[in-house]
Amino acid sequence: MKALVYHGPGARAWEEVPDPAITAPTDIVMRVDAVTICGTDLHILKGDVPEVVPGTILGHEACGTVVETGSSVSTLREGDRVLASCITSCGRCAACREGRYGLCTGGGGWILGHLIDGVQAEYARIPFGDTSAYRIPATLTDEQVLFLADIMPTAYEVGVIAGRLRPGDAVAVVGAGPIGLAAVLSAELYTPRKVIVLDPDQGRVDRALAHGASDGITDTGAAARDRVLALTDGRGVDLAIEAVGAPETFELCTDIVRPGGHVANVGVHGKPATLHLERLWIKGVTITTGLVDTSTTPTLMRLIEARKLDPSVFATHRFALSEAMDAYDAFADAKTSGAFKVVLEGAAHEQLVAVGAGGGAQART
Repeated sequence: MKALVYHGPGARAWEEVPDPAITAPTDIVMRVDAVTICGTDLHILKGDVPEVVPGTILGHEACGTVVETGSSVSTLREGDRVLASCITSCGRCAACREGRYGLCTGGGGWILGHLIDGVQAEYARIPFGDTSAYRIPATLTDEQVLFLADIMPTAYEVGVIAGRLRPGDAVAVVGAGPIGLAAVLSAELYTPRKVIVLDPDQGRVDRALAHGASDGITDTGAAARDRVLALTDGRGVDLAIEAVGAPETFELCTDIVRPGGHVANVGVHGKPATLHLERLWIKGVTITTGLVDTSTTPTLMRLIEARKLDPSVFATHRFALSEAMDAYDAFADAKTSGAFKVVLEGAAHEQLVAVGAGGGAQART
C-alpha cells in the first residue's frame, strides 16, 4: 500500500510501505476512506515532536471500513464503517475506567501517527478496536463525522466542559482556527449569551461569526482586552478558551476573564507562558489544561445524527488520498491556499457514495 511517511524534520513522502497486519487480538485493520491533516502533523514535520521517529506513517484522524479483526474483537466486524479516534483506549487501566482515555496507561493515549504508524495511508491498524473505533451510523457521511476524530471533542471536552460553561454565560474564544471554530460550535450547545471570538485574521473571524459567534475582534493585546471588557460591562467573560498555544494568547485569556471565572487552555504550547499570580490570586480564577479523552465522541455523533451539530463546515479543500503531498502543501500554506481543514478521500470513496453510506467492505489490493 501507499502512505504519507515522515522522514525527519522537513521531510515527508507518499510512498510504498508494507500493508498493516493484526499484531494483537484486540486490533482491527481498516481501509481508509477519508482522512484529514492536523496542525500537530505540521509540528511533527518541523521536528517539534521528537518522539516521532523517521519512518512513521503520519495521521490520527480518519474514517474507514473494517477489513480484518483480531480474535478478541467483539463489537466490530468486517464491512463496518468506523471513525478511528485520535485517542486509543485500552479500556482496562485506571484512567480508562474513569473515562480519561487520553491518560491511558495500558498502551493507549495519543499513539496513532505519534508512537505507532498512523492513518494517512490506504490501510491502517487500529489497536484496541472495540474501545478506540466508533461505528458510523448509516445515515451519516464520512465527512460529517471525520472531525469527531480530534478537533470537535477536543474543543468540547477541554474547552467547554472543563471550562464549566453554563447557559447565559459570556465566553471568549481566543484563536479562530479549526479548534477555535470547534469551540464556537461546542459553546453554542449551551446557549451562551455571548460568544466573542478574537483573532487577527479577519477571514477567520468572519467564518466564526457566520457559524454562531456574536462578536469578532481582530485587535490584539491591550486593545483586545479593552474591547472584551466593553462588551461585558467591564466585568470580563465567564469563560476564556485559549485555542492558539502561545504565551501572549494565554496571558490575554487571564486578562479578560471575570473574577471567579474560568480559563480553559486548549492550545498546545511550545514555549513557557507567564502566570501572573500577582494579579490572579485575588480573582479566584480557575485555570484548566488537558489532552482530549474523546469520551464524548458518541454524544457528538448523536448530535450530528439529530442535525444539532454540523462539523462538515470545517472542510474547505478536498483531495484524493494519493494527492497527500499536495494536500500538505495547501494546509501548511493556508494564507495562500485559503485552506481551513482538508479532506483526503480514499480510492473507494466514489464507490461508497454510489452504493450509499452503508456500503460494504471492499477487498484489499
